[in-house]
Amino acid sequence: MQQFMQGFLQAIDPRAILYLLVGTFSGLIIGTLPGLTATMAVAILTPLTFWLSPNEGLAMLIGVWNSAIFSGGISAILINTPGTPASIASTFDGFALTKKGMAGLALGINVVFSFIGGILGVVALILVGFPLARFALSFGPAEYFTLAIFGLSTMVAVSGKSILKGMISGFVGFSIALIGLDPIFGSERFTFGRMELLSGISFVPVMIGLFGIGEVLSQIFTKSRSTSADAQTVTQIKRVIPTFKEVKDLTPVALLSSLIGVVIGVIPGAGADIAGLVAWDQSRRIAKRPEEYGKGSLEGLAASTTANNACLGGALTTMMALGLPGDAVTAILIGAFIIYGVQPGPIMFRDHASFVYMVITLMMLANVAFLAVGFFFSKILTKFLSLPQSFIWSTIIILSLVGSYAINNSAFDLMIVFLSGVLGFIFRLLDVPLGPIVLALILGPMAEANMRRALILSGGSFTTFFTRPISLILLILSAASLLTSVIRKRKS
Repeated sequence: MQQFMQGFLQAIDPRAILYLLVGTFSGLIIGTLPGLTATMAVAILTPLTFWLSPNEGLAMLIGVWNSAIFSGGISAILINTPGTPASIASTFDGFALTKKGMAGLALGINVVFSFIGGILGVVALILVGFPLARFALSFGPAEYFTLAIFGLSTMVAVSGKSILKGMISGFVGFSIALIGLDPIFGSERFTFGRMELLSGISFVPVMIGLFGIGEVLSQIFTKSRSTSADAQTVTQIKRVIPTFKEVKDLTPVALLSSLIGVVIGVIPGAGADIAGLVAWDQSRRIAKRPEEYGKGSLEGLAASTTANNACLGGALTTMMALGLPGDAVTAILIGAFIIYGVQPGPIMFRDHASFVYMVITLMMLANVAFLAVGFFFSKILTKFLSLPQSFIWSTIIILSLVGSYAINNSAFDLMIVFLSGVLGFIFRLLDVPLGPIVLALILGPMAEANMRRALILSGGSFTTFFTRPISLILLILSAASLLTSVIRKRKS
C-alpha cells in the first residue's frame, strides 16, 4: 500500500498532470494528421523529456501515446484516411457513417469506446502484470534467452507480405545491435576506432531516424496528396455524444473487442493496427446484422476503436513484466525507462513497484484526459487536416534533430539520425518492414548475452535449453509461432 500511494502521488503531482495534458493535446493533433504516427510522436518527444523528472516525462509520453491512438480515428472517420495505422479498421465503417450524415455520432463513439478500451487494457495490466512478473522472477539465463527467441519469432508475423524482406530487416537490426563492446569479454566489435561507438548505437536516435525522418522523406518523395479538400466535405457535424441506449447496445461488442485487443497487445510485435482489424472481423462474424459491416455499422466502428486502445494495456504488460516490446511504441518506452534508471522486466515489479503503480495511474489519467476533451476537440481538430504538409514536415525534422542532439549533446547522434532516416526511407520504398529492426535491436543483445551466460553455466552444452521446462515450452511456442505465421502468409 505504501508503494502504491507513493506511485499514485507521483502520478497526480500537479506538474505531472500539466505535462500529461501537454502530451494529450500534442497526441490529439499528431494522431489526427495522416502520416504522423504515435510511434513517430513518442520517438521524437522521448529525448525532449530527459531533463524532466520520471513522472513528468512519462506523463507526457503516455499522454501522447494514448491520445494519438484515439485521435487517429478522427481522420479515419472524416476523410477515410487513418491518422495512425491503429485506425485502419475505423475507416471501414467510420467514413460510411460520415457519408450518411452521422459524422458527429461516429466521432462520439470513437471517443467513448476508445476510452472504454483503454481503461480495460489498463485493468488487464493490473490483473496480469504483477503475477506474470512474479513468475518471471524464476527465470535464469536459459529462460531469458528462449524468451527473447519467442519475441523474435514474431518477426515473421510483422514482416508484411515478404518473409525474406522481414528477415533482411531483422538482420540489419542485429547488425546494429552488435556494435560496441562484447557483453561478456568487453572486447570491441565493429567500432572502427570510433570512441563514440564503444557504448554501441543509441537506440533512441535510431528510432527517431527510422520513424521520424524516414517517414518525412517518404512522404516528400511520394508527394502525398493533401487531404484538405476532403476535409472540407464535412460541412456540419451534428450530435457528438452518443445516448445511453447506444452505448449500452454497443457494450457487448466492446467487451469482446477489448479482450481481443489485450490478447493481441500481449503478443510481442503485434500492435494496435492488427488488434483493430482482428476485432472488426471477429465482431462481424458474431453480429446479428453482419451485412451492415463496412457500410456504416456502429458495432463495427465500436469494435475497432475499442480494440486498438485496449491493445496498449496488453503491450505495456509484456514490456513491463517481461522486458519484451509489445509494439514499436513500447520498444521506445523501454529506452525511456532505462534512461530514467529503471530496467523493464520482472525485477522492476519487485524493486520499483512504486514506479509501476505510477505508470498504471498515468495510463488511467491519460484515458480520462482524452475523454474529457475528446468530444469538444474532435470538431476543432478537423481544422488541422488542412495544414500545409510542408509545415508539418519541417516541424518534424526540427523536433527530431533537436531531440536527438539533446540526448547526449552529441553531433554523432545527429549523424545516426540522418543515416537511420535514409535507411527508413529506402526500406519504405522497397516495402521492407521496420518492425523486425525494432525487435532485433531490443531483443538481439538480450538473446546473445543470455545464450552465452547459459552456455558458460552448462559447460558449453546446448541441452540446457531443452532440459529446463520453461525454456523448452518457450522454444515450442516460438516454433509454433513461426510455423503458423509462415503457413498463414503462404495461404494469403
